[in-house]
Amino acid sequence: MSPADPPVPPTKDAAAPVLLAVRGLQKSFDNNQVLQSIDLDVSRGGVLALIGPSGSGKTTILRCLNGLELADGGTIDVAGELSIAFDTVPSKKSLTALRDRSAMVFQHYNLFPHKTVLENVIEGPVIVQKRPVAEARAEALALLDRVGLTEKKDSYPFELSGGQQQRVGIVRALALRPQLLLFDEPTSALDPELVGDVLRLIKELASEGWTMVIVTHELEFAREVAHEVAFVDDGRIVERGEPKQLLRNPQNERTRQFLHRLLFPF
Repeated sequence: MSPADPPVPPTKDAAAPVLLAVRGLQKSFDNNQVLQSIDLDVSRGGVLALIGPSGSGKTTILRCLNGLELADGGTIDVAGELSIAFDTVPSKKSLTALRDRSAMVFQHYNLFPHKTVLENVIEGPVIVQKRPVAEARAEALALLDRVGLTEKKDSYPFELSGGQQQRVGIVRALALRPQLLLFDEPTSALDPELVGDVLRLIKELASEGWTMVIVTHELEFAREVAHEVAFVDDGRIVERGEPKQLLRNPQNERTRQFLHRLLFPF
């Protein structure tokens, strides 16, 4: 790969192996058990959409997947290369390895306000991954060009629209060359007219074979992009299946209630 080339994602294959395997994941905050024995698999190049009511544990699942939150129990395995059991406190080395394999795109962008767009994108590759500045810069510029933000490279986050900030957030994640992309409600903080650009970009990434777990309330987007949808409620995965089946004909009564309220809120 030349320094100017963006990272090449894994290629989706019909018989793709499991990239992410989670078993029995648990997490509590004080006396509140937020996750109760979460099991999920995501194949290489697959897209899993997590839907469910606010407070159901969706974001906590994402944060546990990349080590921003430390799970209390269960296991996470990535590509058969890294397996972490949380029955005991994992080592710093294993948590760092977990974080190196994924990148998070946050609901509220989480850009460094005192750094330019370009500085935000190269921060992780240079500071965390210790890659050469020239290589990281060339790759960042190629990625910014892809999303139409080259002219904003020297701008600060406050000078950008919400949609532009979120596209920078996605570029920042891609620049880390992760095996797994994690999206936490990537459009919920955007004005309605800005949602389309971000969703189209995520859809393009899915078509290229990036492996993703996406927390979203955009049901039509989940139907088009995801290979599997999981409904999360009260810290459990209540139902999961192919988008067309689950979103049109859910088998669980709680899933049916949630979808009805989302589609017919008044």
